[in-house]
Amino acid sequence: MRPAVHPLGRLLRSVWLWPAVVMLGLGLFRLGTPVLWRDEVATWTVATRSLPDLLRLLQHVDASNGAYYLLMHAWTAVFGDSAVSLRLPSVLAMAGAAAFVGLAAERLFGGRVTAVGSGLLFCAVPQVSRFAQEARAYALVTCAIAAATWFLLRALERPGWRRWAPYCVAMAVAGVLHLVSFSTVAGQAAVVLLHLWRTRGTADRRLLWQYPAAVLVAALPLVPVVVLGARQSERQLGWIGTPTLDALWHFGETLAGAPDVFIAVVLLAVPAVVLPGRRVQALQALLLAVVPVVGVWLVSQGGTSYFVDRYLLFTVPAWAALGGGGVAAVYKALTGLARRGPRRKRLRVAGMALALALLAVPAWAALPRQATVRYESAHAHEPFRAAAGLIAAGYRPGDGLAVPLGDQSWAMIGPGVAYYLPADVRPYPVFVAQGAVEAAELSPTACAVPADCLGRADRIWLVVLGQTTDPLAALRPDDAQALRARYGAPTRVTPLDGATLALLDRRG
Repeated sequence: MRPAVHPLGRLLRSVWLWPAVVMLGLGLFRLGTPVLWRDEVATWTVATRSLPDLLRLLQHVDASNGAYYLLMHAWTAVFGDSAVSLRLPSVLAMAGAAAFVGLAAERLFGGRVTAVGSGLLFCAVPQVSRFAQEARAYALVTCAIAAATWFLLRALERPGWRRWAPYCVAMAVAGVLHLVSFSTVAGQAAVVLLHLWRTRGTADRRLLWQYPAAVLVAALPLVPVVVLGARQSERQLGWIGTPTLDALWHFGETLAGAPDVFIAVVLLAVPAVVLPGRRVQALQALLLAVVPVVGVWLVSQGGTSYFVDRYLLFTVPAWAALGGGGVAAVYKALTGLARRGPRRKRLRVAGMALALALLAVPAWAALPRQATVRYESAHAHEPFRAAAGLIAAGYRPGDGLAVPLGDQSWAMIGPGVAYYLPADVRPYPVFVAQGAVEAAELSPTACAVPADCLGRADRIWLVVLGQTTDPLAALRPDDAQALRARYGAPTRVTPLDGATLALLDRRG
């Protein structure tokens, strides 16, 4: 009779724990350092609206992110809207994703080496850290797809609705948070077919109808998102160009965030495919990693493109599991050279050392990029914090703030600067006919007659895109003319990272 294992000991031996702990630590490290970039500012400005205002917005724009905004609305109501608070759900989700990577790898390839190695390999990918620290839905989607993969593998072993139910929930969550993630169904279908082929003598034929039924159930909550998203697709996705074949070929390098890291992961995956033992399972992981990417690339050759690296971040767990499977294949091949005795023990020690060395290669290659994703401008060269600091330092009550509107509203300069301004520094918005909340939009509505929307301020702070010695030239012509007519040339021009701050003072 085996002695009882203490619950703490059982927890410490869990294959999911250490990847989750490592990812949690990486995610929390310098979490608030990078400046919020415009997409994160959009999260803040939408999530902090009242619920009726938020729902009204989704009828006009960004319905595809509606579920995430609703989640963040509830989150910020409890935990506040600091940068750390806004990003914390992504940190927790990516830690969960690391845990599910380990669990899925264990199901595919077996063994603690594979499970822990795959989870740690996932943590090493720079883009994983990058989006673990972003107030957007991508980390949550990655966690949901990683969880769905594990639930799917469990259901294949013993089909039944008790095992399909969590799969349905995970897939529904992923799809509602980001519709593109549902493309993983193509890879999953191939996994199911391979499983039926591998177990053709003992396969449970119920899988032939249970899996499609589970996908259908998971897809039902997506219907309203699809309907609303279809109406808004041109506005939301019109900026994405049709992807080329070269973009597909180099997509893995972009997905990982560093070419050498992706190449290292691919090289680690080769033994899993080549060495005997778990070739079919390796092919299953490869299909989960590649098929959704190719599928989205093909669909993007039509009218609307969806081929963006962060949209397909959910495929990274499959690459990590495949790389971990390759490390485990090398370990098993080495330890299999001797069946018993002292040589067996020495080979196990050597195999473990080799496995750690192999895992260290991508981790070492990722170190420089892991550092850069935590710089102040890691997410984008946004001027929000710098501009807000200078405005706050020189602010006088009654000052105005002018930012590019109209076709430059996508830059979110106004909301971004407002986020970083102190509570007692609130310059009134210039050239605004209707605020973003009242207009049920992400940005304010520009005034049709700029001269009528200047207000009475003696001073106007102006923030424009790009570094320029003539910031007025970066505005719409009518806006620039109105400012020149009243204030003349700027009395102060300060270049920022990717933008320019100017002060117009008619008394100066």
